[in-house]
Amino acid sequence: MRLKPGNFSAFLALWACCFAMMVQAQAPWGDYTLYSPQNSNKAYLLDLSGNIFKTWTFTSSQKTAYGIYMEPGGTIVRSLTGNNSSFNGAAAMSVSVQKVDYNGNVTWTYTHSSTTYVLHHDICPMPNGNVLMIAYESKTGTQAQQAGCSLNTTIWSEKIIEVQPTGATTGNIVWEWHLWEHLCQNYNATKDNYVTSIVNNPQLININYNIQKDWMHMNGVDYNPTLDQITFSSHNLNEIYVIDHSTTTAEAAGHTGGNAGKGGDILYRWGNPAAYGATGTKIFNVVHDAHWVPVGYPRGGCLGAFNNKGGTGNKTAIDVIQPPYNGYNYTLTLGSAYTPSTYTWRHTYSGSASQNLGSSQQLPNGNTFICIPNSGYLYEIDSNQTVVWSKSTGSNIAKAYRYAASYLTGISATVSATPNVICTGASAQLNVTASGGSNYTYSWASSPTGFTSALQNPVVTPSVSTTYSVTVTSGTYTTTAYVPVTVNPLPAAPVISQVGNSLSSTAASQYLWYLNGAPVSGATGQTYTPAQNGNYQVKITDANGCSAMSAVYWFELTGIVDISDDGRTFVYPNPSSGILHISGWKEGSVVLITDIHGRTTQSRIMNQVINLTGFPEGLYLMRNADDPDAWVLRVVIQK
Repeated sequence: MRLKPGNFSAFLALWACCFAMMVQAQAPWGDYTLYSPQNSNKAYLLDLSGNIFKTWTFTSSQKTAYGIYMEPGGTIVRSLTGNNSSFNGAAAMSVSVQKVDYNGNVTWTYTHSSTTYVLHHDICPMPNGNVLMIAYESKTGTQAQQAGCSLNTTIWSEKIIEVQPTGATTGNIVWEWHLWEHLCQNYNATKDNYVTSIVNNPQLININYNIQKDWMHMNGVDYNPTLDQITFSSHNLNEIYVIDHSTTTAEAAGHTGGNAGKGGDILYRWGNPAAYGATGTKIFNVVHDAHWVPVGYPRGGCLGAFNNKGGTGNKTAIDVIQPPYNGYNYTLTLGSAYTPSTYTWRHTYSGSASQNLGSSQQLPNGNTFICIPNSGYLYEIDSNQTVVWSKSTGSNIAKAYRYAASYLTGISATVSATPNVICTGASAQLNVTASGGSNYTYSWASSPTGFTSALQNPVVTPSVSTTYSVTVTSGTYTTTAYVPVTVNPLPAAPVISQVGNSLSSTAASQYLWYLNGAPVSGATGQTYTPAQNGNYQVKITDANGCSAMSAVYWFELTGIVDISDDGRTFVYPNPSSGILHISGWKEGSVVLITDIHGRTTQSRIMNQVINLTGFPEGLYLMRNADDPDAWVLRVVIQK
């Protein structure tokens, strides 16, 4: 969910777990593709015709090491190659990170390299202008053994730092996380990080799993601004991970604090259950490019990764999974593997498997953009996995991303639907707010097709779940934003049945009874006992908040009236399980109750109700002690 692939409008509030509506998309999305060949001093923007729209040429010493991204306004952020003799043989060592504006001016170069640490692989531009960076941290054999390692060997551990630019070549590390502070081992009880069970501590990394110098080999990092969490991928452990970024640096070093309450411990991991001693299928065979699918996109909130050799027949695959969200945490049955047991969605590349590198990008219209690194083959598939755009560059490309023209022009659009979840027959108000230009025009469309409008804020009444798109134009510049509206079906109309003097509705989540077209206050149960004759209906509401009204049901009270039939006094229901409604006797009156054996007790009318639930079954006579002239009523208690 980093701010690299598309428009700010894609980043909607996270909810509930993840939106997985499939959208039919038969055309490419966006306007430009950004890439830079590895170890090259050039970067390119391709238009959708595959032509070079823009070229950046850097000095010969400023070659792209791995990742390259674009910030709003056309500034690119990239990692730079460099030398560090302490990390000879390190993969994708980058040393520095650089920002270059659209006109080619270098605005920031930050170097993070020493005898004990060095940048490598991926970076992630953040919404606040800071940059997340991955770095090796060298640990000696002595440090490794003290941490519980079974080998006396140098280990390149990992850290993630967030750097705030402060000058042309300076920056503040405002947050950092160290893998070395979240280890476990069951090898040596006298050393650090000892636990009796690896599988019962998946929040920690087992230092003795697949141990080697370049141990984890992190290669992808992404930021989720809604959850304030970070995901990263590990080449050698074949997993992707999620950690909390809402912590302070001090909390990130421990096991408590932050939104999830777990400090810097692993919140979620997936792809290779054996890495934490769990039983399950290994899905990844060399994994890169851990990232979130932005909320509001099809499969929004899911995690994606580039599975280099893990597809069918050891082919390259793009895997997307639906994490088991539980607030800021993730559901896990301790001792078992994290769910899901396999990928939620997969696309398998038809060509030769890539051994390293690679990326994918899930687009707002449901398409997926893919970079096959070794051949520099870039292509886009729609929701049916049909190729709708492709370009062979012939270069070795670690990552490539698609952008809307708004990233270059600064024009942006924020779009919403109120409400964004409706019931069949209801309407939603679409709203768009544009910035960065003037004299806007608007063009709305929908998927499925059928809706168009030139209004800024139209009202829609979709019959099925629909994604609406609006293209905002200012002069020669445009930007497109998307918003989904989910449509839930209405429940079946309820049916009223009568038992004695009670009415009952077919089952639902909520009920409201009506008398002669007006709601009855407090009548919200599945069963209702009317107090008078009339036309009754019940409106039910299901778990989605959708309602349906029953047909009219004529109800007539059937009580036993006194022998003189004064026309005013009656009791119902009759027979009754014990709760009796009295009509015609004054509230608070004392009622004398006589059973068939002549034994008399008394009770009092409260809210026009008398409670005889404690009485055994049988026939009873009731008379009003406060009104000697009142008629005697006969009731039957039947349970």
